[in-house]
Amino acid sequence: MLRVEGNVSRPAVLGFDELAALPGQIPDVAALAPGRRGGAVPFGSLLAAVGVSDGASRVTLESADGEFSQEAPLAALDSAVLVYRLAADPLPVDLGGPVRFLIPNLEDCNVPGVDRCTNVKALGRVRIE
Repeated sequence: MLRVEGNVSRPAVLGFDELAALPGQIPDVAALAPGRRGGAVPFGSLLAAVGVSDGASRVTLESADGEFSQEAPLAALDSAVLVYRLAADPLPVDLGGPVRFLIPNLEDCNVPGVDRCTNVKALGRVRIE
């Protein structure tokens, strides 16, 4: 389950089916990030679904176990995706599942406040600030 909270109109807890229902599905992230596997949804589709509040400018991404978190400016995450499936099944843990936050274009990471570590495996919480 992926929890989305903070400065949003509709906080949510999303599972596989809810992620699969979001618009803009990406059948194979290898087209965006060679060597990566799985199907994804644009991070922007998730943000649209929860309704990011005016004035929100940052996001904190936290692993499901709470052992890792990364903060980044929302504006720098335009190309980010949520990889959540492999074929028709949930993304396996060994590939970063059940949800993996991925910035396929590493050039997008060359902005202040974002680094390559923003690619978060086993994402469990997204907090909009």
